[in-house]
Amino acid sequence: MRTVTDRDALEWALVGERPEPAGFLKVGCRTYRYPDGREGDWDILKGPRTVALVALTDDGHGVLVSQFRPGPGKVLKELPGGLVGPDEPVEDAAARELLEETGFEARSLTVVMQTYLASYATHVRYAVLAQGCRKVGEPRPDSDEFVEPITLPLDEYVAHVLGGQLTDADMGLAGLVAAGLLKQTI
Repeated sequence: MRTVTDRDALEWALVGERPEPAGFLKVGCRTYRYPDGREGDWDILKGPRTVALVALTDDGHGVLVSQFRPGPGKVLKELPGGLVGPDEPVEDAAARELLEETGFEARSLTVVMQTYLASYATHVRYAVLAQGCRKVGEPRPDSDEFVEPITLPLDEYVAHVLGGQLTDADMGLAGLVAAGLLKQTI
């Protein structure tokens, strides 16, 4: 098991960098003909489907996972989530990822949003609201995941998601809206 409790144990050490991809995400080039007849090349990021969960307990907490993120290059408190298998239903992937990364199960799982990663990407992402989450065991992350599951009181959880110090803030916002946790201020 790779669950860790020492925050320093979550850090990764950068040992090199190269311009070509490692294979997790693919970059392709598409050539398009514009309406005026000219042509242009566009880099397209290709990746698998993913899911991110806004996971809420009945006792007023949100579930997160502290883990290192290579893009930002630091440990972030993230929404649980991960890859959706090619033929796997999104809800099944959400339940699997929640259990693997946190040891929690949800009473209900609802897909609340689907979006592309970016305008130059084929990668589809899903936001899932997981309600009635309860701890049922220890996390069992994949071999390349080093995680520390944490819970925050709901007010701190909402502030964290809205604070933007995570990589799936848009997924988090969708889940908070679906859960009715945001109030209109204007």
